[in-house]
Amino acid sequence: MKTQDYSNHSRLVAGWHGLTFFAILAFWIGSFVNLAHAEGAALYSASLLSVAGFIFLCFFAFVRIFALKAQDRAIRAEENLRHFALTGKLLPSSLRIGQIVALRFAADEEFVALAVKAAAENLTGKEIKQSIHNWKADTYRV
Repeated sequence: MKTQDYSNHSRLVAGWHGLTFFAILAFWIGSFVNLAHAEGAALYSASLLSVAGFIFLCFFAFVRIFALKAQDRAIRAEENLRHFALTGKLLPSSLRIGQIVALRFAADEEFVALAVKAAAENLTGKEIKQSIHNWKADTYRV
């Protein structure tokens, strides 16, 4: 496996982020085309398909959002424990979840100093990741 760093740490799953999204989008667009051409009794079925397409899009978005929220909570707990093990204190309370998620890539040697810097300078997740010299791979998050 290739060594992970800032340039290649993000991950897209082609079947989910590409195929599934575009299949749902095509279904929804097709349902509106069908609705535009529907007349009489077929109008009800066509409108139901449009609503179903909207439900599929919402489902697609919320499944991803809920999974990321659960992962964010786990990362917050892990990084708080790591900071506590290294310093005897919890992470600064001013850190936002995006900053904590970015800090997980920092090796122990630079983690504490980078956490303090991120809190003091209100660094973005991107800025934190770009500041990391010794990258610690996270291959579990999708």
